[in-house]
Formats: sequence, C-alpha cells, structure tokens
Amino acid sequence: MTDAFPKDFVWGAASSAYQIEGGAAQDGRGPSVWDTFCERPGAVRDGHTGDVACDHYNRFNDDVKLMADMGVRAYRFSISWTRVLPSGRGRINEKGLAFYGRLVDALLAAGIEPWATLFHWDYPEALQQQGGWLDRESPEWFARYAGVMSSALADRVTNWMTINEPQIFIGHGHGDGAHAPGLKLSMPERLVASHHVLLAHGRGVAAIREAAKRPVKVGWAVCGRADHPASESPADIEAARGAFNAVTKRDSWNNTFWADPVCLGRYPEDALRLFADEMPVYTAGDMKTISAPLDFYGVNIYSGDRWRAGEGGVPEVVPQGPGHPQTAFGWPITPGCMEWAVRFLHERYKLPIYITENGMASIDWVDSEGKVQDPQRIDFTRGYLRSLAKAANAGLCKGYFHWSILDNFEWAEGYRQRFGLVHVDFDTLARTQKESAKWYRGVMKSGVV
Repeated sequence: MTDAFPKDFVWGAASSAYQIEGGAAQDGRGPSVWDTFCERPGAVRDGHTGDVACDHYNRFNDDVKLMADMGVRAYRFSISWTRVLPSGRGRINEKGLAFYGRLVDALLAAGIEPWATLFHWDYPEALQQQGGWLDRESPEWFARYAGVMSSALADRVTNWMTINEPQIFIGHGHGDGAHAPGLKLSMPERLVASHHVLLAHGRGVAAIREAAKRPVKVGWAVCGRADHPASESPADIEAARGAFNAVTKRDSWNNTFWADPVCLGRYPEDALRLFADEMPVYTAGDMKTISAPLDFYGVNIYSGDRWRAGEGGVPEVVPQGPGHPQTAFGWPITPGCMEWAVRFLHERYKLPIYITENGMASIDWVDSEGKVQDPQRIDFTRGYLRSLAKAANAGLCKGYFHWSILDNFEWAEGYRQRFGLVHVDFDTLARTQKESAKWYRGVMKSGVV
C-alpha cells in the first residue's frame, strides 16, 4: 500500500530558536522568559537550560548542509525576539539581525525555502517585567518586532507565521505555571492575556505586510484539539466535528476560541457563554485587527481523541484500550486525527492548511555500528502521512513540516525527549542522521509514502 501526494506539495522540517540555537548570551542577545524560567530550581527536568542547546547559532552552516543532504525542501524556523531586540523593543541588535540574514541566505543557496515564525514562546524578559501579555501595549511591542523582521528579511522570505501555539504558552505559561514565565493567573487575567495575544497576531500580520518589499504569505501555527471520528458514519463524523469546534472546558486547549476571532472575526458563542463574566472588554476595532486576512492556516498535530455517537446519539469519546500505542512522551498514537483535523479546519475556515509540526518523541541512541535505529518514528510518520494524503489529494492540505530537524531542548522536559530526525549528542554536539531521516529523504524526493 502506498499513497502519493500532489506534485507541488511542500515537504520540510521544523525547529524553534530557543530549542536549538544556544548562544544565549552571545553577540548581544537579551534574556527571554525561558532563560529566566530555566534558572528556577525544579522548573526544568534535571536543571537543563537552552544556554547551549544544539549550538545552532554557531553551527548553522553545517546544519543547513545536513538539511540539504537529507533532501529537505522547506525549513520552518523561529526567530529569537531578544536576539534582534534585546529588550524586546527599542535598540536593534545588528549582530542578531545579521545572523538571520546569513541563515536565510544559506538556506536559499542550498535550495531550501525558509519559513519564518516570529514567536515560539521565548518572550523578552524585559517586556515580561513590564507586564508581558497582560499589558495592553504588548500587541504594539510585537508589531514593532514583526516590522523589523519583515523589513530585514521579506525580500528573501516569502512565508511567515506570527505566533506558535498560544494554547500552550497561555495554558502552561500563564495557567498552570509549568512553562515560562511560570505564572498561575486567574481566568479573567488569562483571558486578557489571550486577547492581547490575538491582537498581537493581527497587528503582526499587518506589520509584516506593511514592511515587506515584495508580496508575502502570512499565517500562523497553532495547535489544539484534533478530535476525529471513530468511523466514517455520518453520526460519528458529526460527533467528532462537534467536539472539534466546541469550547467546553475552562482551559486554553481548544480550536475555536483562538481561530474564530482570527478567521471569522468573532469569539465563538459557546466560549462567550462559558466565560461570560470573565471576558475582557473588547471593541469591534479589536476584532477587525485580529481578523487581518491570512494566506494559510498552520496547525501542529500530534494526537487526538476518537469520537462516536453513543447511546441515543449522544457524542462520546472512544476510550484508549490497555496497551494502546504511545510515544516516549506518553502521547497516544492516533494517525486518523491528521486527515480529519485538516478536513474540519478547512471546512470551517476555508484556508489552505499546512501541517507545521508533526512527529514523536522516541528513545534513540547511536548504536555500536554508528547508526540510530528508530523504526517507531518511521512507522509513526508513515501512518500519519497516509492519513494526511487523503486530505492533501482533496486539495485541503498544501504541506508538511516534520518536528523536528534536530533533537533539542524540549522545554520543561529538558533534553530527555528526542523528537529529531537527526540525533544530537549533547556532550559533543555531534549530529547523526537517524534511519528515519534517510527514510524521510525518500518520501520527500518521491512524494510517495
């Protein structure tokens, strides 16, 4: 059994700045909330930090050559806000800005299309001290930064993403305190921060377009629920669709609270009911700003719940049985979620979809023959891609970025979880292509899974 993707399908891999760059205090970079968070005793497993990470800041040329050897055609990376603006606003650090120019030039010279993400969780510590996402000025701070980057790189970078996974950095960073900046805000405060993040996205979209020297494409990269049907019966599909589009829990983990304002210009009615007395005051002008038109919708998909129409047609989750396959992170392996998340998103928002992250943590090591055998990652990716092929061949999904290109700093888990196609020895920083990288090279070349 094989599945072929459209000829123009975009194949790539992804990373983020804090997780791979290192060079934390090098060439004028300022501290981010993750630098500060890592200093807290017990905040990150084993006291790990991103100070060195994969040392990509100093080894990017070799990493680009590695990507080219792997046949990577597109590379999604994020920009460290404080490498460019050490205090988050004000003075531009020209050395930091020049780094991203060199990275983009190296990618283009290698025939790799750069896809830039402006914010992947490493918020400037100086701005956090001024209120962070709770400050009404935070969208303007982000817009200023977006304009600086677009002015510098949009002559060479066509595809831009504003913000990565607000569900996570609000939910974990401002809700339960498990991620930087480690806050445990009340629900009304969390909703204020969320609204400001959405405003920052909208202002960022406008700033990217205004500063660009040529036409660009702008989207974002979010996560959320990946509910999917237990069968293709109309009743099960409707049960999954209802769950996918619903806001029913008092947390940040959903799709429509975030995407409806961006794509439809309004908060969903069930969210307004759920948070009735806690929503911040906002204006029609806010919603117009937030809903600045997008060119594509990026979504990060790892796993999701299966839904069916239960007794009397009442939707219910199909429980995972004992021994259900899971990753080293403990996340269930549910390839069917890939096709249906894309279908439900496209159905509601009518935008081209890109899978901006998908992958798995595995227990990988360099064996006695110098190889990294990771058949589980190959099988995982094959299953998810075969599911995605159905949506891609229906014209709904336009590209896929594997997470991640390198083993890296996995946030509060430190270096315990390995997601990379390339193994990194964190003592020597030696890179070794895993067997999955070699397999994925064939997929990217042929477009066949």
